[in-house]
Amino acid sequence: MPASRHLIARHVPVAHEAPLIIDIGKVLTFFLTLLALLEGVNSAFFIPGTHWEQRLGACILRVGIAGCFSFASGILFTMSARARRVPVPRLTSTLPVLLFFWTLGGMAILFALSWYLDAYYVPLLWRNQP
Repeated sequence: MPASRHLIARHVPVAHEAPLIIDIGKVLTFFLTLLALLEGVNSAFFIPGTHWEQRLGACILRVGIAGCFSFASGILFTMSARARRVPVPRLTSTLPVLLFFWTLGGMAILFALSWYLDAYYVPLLWRNQP
């Protein structure tokens, strides 16, 4: 009798797990996304002695690299969901892609604001100094 119970229990469907390489890839690409976004923010705001046009060019390049990393990470997130046989989220609703879009929007607003302040209000400050 215990042998037949064992055979029945063996044929019960079990949730599949994603291969370990997909999980490691998710972590690595997510951290690469974070590092690339950090480098994009650094190049946009924290390079002393450069003009805004030069910073914009360097920032666009680094944001493009961060976008590649975030979309690769988002693809791995959806592959992991497929391997586990759970509902697959859309690519644009995965954590790395959402993080990329929110960071890109925040950087664009802060960059435009800082460029505007530098062009119109900093010259007024320099003029009023003794």
